[in-house]
Amino acid sequence: MENSIIEQLEFETGHLNYKGVRYMFIRPEVIATLHKLLEAEVGPEKCIEMMMAAGNVGGSKSSQRYKEVFGYSEQEIVEFMCKMGGEIGWGIFSLEHLDLEKGQMVLEVGDSPFAAAYGEAESGVCHLIRGVMAGLGEGIFGGRVSSVETACAAKGDARCRFEVTRET
Repeated sequence: MENSIIEQLEFETGHLNYKGVRYMFIRPEVIATLHKLLEAEVGPEKCIEMMMAAGNVGGSKSSQRYKEVFGYSEQEIVEFMCKMGGEIGWGIFSLEHLDLEKGQMVLEVGDSPFAAAYGEAESGVCHLIRGVMAGLGEGIFGGRVSSVETACAAKGDARCRFEVTRET
């Protein structure tokens, strides 16, 4: 199976780079353990806030870079990030809805490694993806957004679902 991201990774001792941006491989269980430790230490709400903020950095920086360096349109940025998400192991991304004028985006992710590694939960656990989608939304919509995980495999849903809406 073809994987354009992996094929374009450049390795230098201690570094993996994709088009000049450093990446790293990490097991999903590491993130799930960090997630559970944060929940225990600071509580569920603060944990969600912290993990979303971390994901937001990635989504925001990526959407900026793809626009400035590669000249991608907002639509192309979303499509590329969905493709990349799947190729770097974050699950199977599908763009369900994108309305740039209204500032609305809905994405679904099948086989989320975060949900699988976390295990059964009563609410969504894919806060990093949710944060990345918020950062992406801010980049393409040009302002603050709301990012909500409305379905999650960890709570028994078939797929994880993220709804991102520009705040007015």
